[in-house]
Amino acid sequence: MMNLENKKIIITGATGGIGNSIVKILSDSGARILATGTRLEKLEELKSKFKNTDILKFDISKGEEIEEFIENATKQLGGGLDCLINNAGITQDNLAIRMNIDEWKKVIDINLTSTFLLSKFAVKKMLKNKYGKIINITSVVGHTGNLGQANYTASKAGIVAMSKSLAIEYAKKNININCISPGFIKTEMTDKIDEKFKETIISKIPSSRLGEPADVANAVLFLASDQSNYINGETLHVNGGMYMA
Repeated sequence: MMNLENKKIIITGATGGIGNSIVKILSDSGARILATGTRLEKLEELKSKFKNTDILKFDISKGEEIEEFIENATKQLGGGLDCLINNAGITQDNLAIRMNIDEWKKVIDINLTSTFLLSKFAVKKMLKNKYGKIINITSVVGHTGNLGQANYTASKAGIVAMSKSLAIEYAKKNININCISPGFIKTEMTDKIDEKFKETIISKIPSSRLGEPADVANAVLFLASDQSNYINGETLHVNGGMYMA
């Protein structure tokens, strides 16, 4: 197990399947975690299950409150910030000709704009220590495109390009900014997929199975650790071979 003893880490979207696995593996590695999301009862479950885990309910769609959130979260962690994991996101699918502007804007605002703002204000904290890591969770479909997801794929592709730009800007300050791009992972979302469509998806994955949330969490652990200190502006693909960059 990689040692993240006393590293102070904020995780958004902590209450979902992938978020839960990230909290677990980072907690097991000794990190001090601030888990956030919109479902208080789920956050409280995390706090009771995992050591060194504080919680703070927050809706990242409230862009005007993100700076205050980062301030409150770092205070709750005891001051300072070593790592931010931007895992929260939404889908609102529709064919392009049927997608209204609100469906477009909501997904772009939450997935891309909020990730930018969270990163921006986290960087301000990290600059003081000349150290930090930001890990942005994107998606395989941000690289391949996907039917009915013009808004979602645009937001996820945007995160990749934005992360590269931020990595260039702050590399000299010892701040690493990378992405993890999961393929199809077993979560509540994929559990709802029609079985025939799920079989079609699996047929396109060389590993012939869906991934586990722990597969993504293991990649997060590596990028959050000092073992990844010379990796910057990269995207780590976790998709069973479905897409090979």
